[in-house]
Amino acid sequence: PREPGGEAAFARRIDPEREPGLSPEQRLLMAQVERAQRQRALQRRLRGRNTLLALGIGAVAFGIYGYTFYSVSQERFLDELEQEAEAARARA
Repeated sequence: PREPGGEAAFARRIDPEREPGLSPEQRLLMAQVERAQRQRALQRRLRGRNTLLALGIGAVAFGIYGYTFYSVSQERFLDELEQEAEAARARA
């Protein structure tokens, strides 16, 4: 199944505009299939980008959430120190 050009017959690329044996319906079908393949490839790329974006936004949100808990725990620590200082002042 080799042709003179060295490519196998099933792997040979054809130009639908120049191929003499194709009917207009076959050319239309080939164009529709090519459009569908391009659309699927675009969706795959967008899905990957959307996943990365979602992970980035999630990481930022988790970081803000974690920092908020950290800062609130620091405030409690300072409140405890102030209460101890007030108790020491009251005793003195």
